[in-house]
Amino acid sequence: MTISPAMRRYAAEIYRLQQDHQQVSLSLLSSHVEASAQAISTMVKRLNTNGYLVHEPYRGVRLTSDGEKIALPSLRRHRLTEVFLVRVMKYDWAAAHELSDVFERGVNDELEARMDELAGYPTRCPHGEPIPNRDGVMPKVDDVPLLDVPSGSDCIVSRVRTHDMEKLHYIGELGLVPGTPFHLLSCAPFKGPLRLQMKPQDHIIGYELAASLWVEVTKRGEGNKLPPLKIAYGKSSRN
Repeated sequence: MTISPAMRRYAAEIYRLQQDHQQVSLSLLSSHVEASAQAISTMVKRLNTNGYLVHEPYRGVRLTSDGEKIALPSLRRHRLTEVFLVRVMKYDWAAAHELSDVFERGVNDELEARMDELAGYPTRCPHGEPIPNRDGVMPKVDDVPLLDVPSGSDCIVSRVRTHDMEKLHYIGELGLVPGTPFHLLSCAPFKGPLRLQMKPQDHIIGYELAASLWVEVTKRGEGNKLPPLKIAYGKSSRN
């Protein structure tokens, strides 16, 4: 059967979402593609019938290997378009994702190849997400969520995993863009703030903002160390 551009776009969005969700619920999919529940249901049924995804009622969907194959070319075009918009057309990185959703629909194979050349054959989008190559192979990225990194670690920002424009603007103002090195000085417990040592100045960021950052760890720290317990007069206290 002919694979329509709409089928590829839906598959690409499911691919993105299933990186963070074992099953992609239809309500979550609907919020990201901005389509009605009826349109979502129709497309999911079509993709399921043709073997591109598995739908478990009341749980959600997940792409099959065939589904991933039709998703990756669309994902490549989307992320390549983001780079082109930022590097060549000088749009702000915070607006790149939304603009790409519209812009990429007028891009054919010839335009895609030209955009790839003009953008310098990028391997990552402006937010650090890997770009599948022309053969539909997704490069492996060796990174972890910043929230999983112990204090005392040396890190490099790998990916900024949010499409929230306000967050992206703020992250950009702090200079926490992909490729930026920093030292994680401390992590406060109970979802407290994180202190980052970096140039030209240190920053303290909240737990919610830190959740959007994925990093490559170049030197792993030992984490926050609690001082030893001191026993006095039958009561425990800390130095």
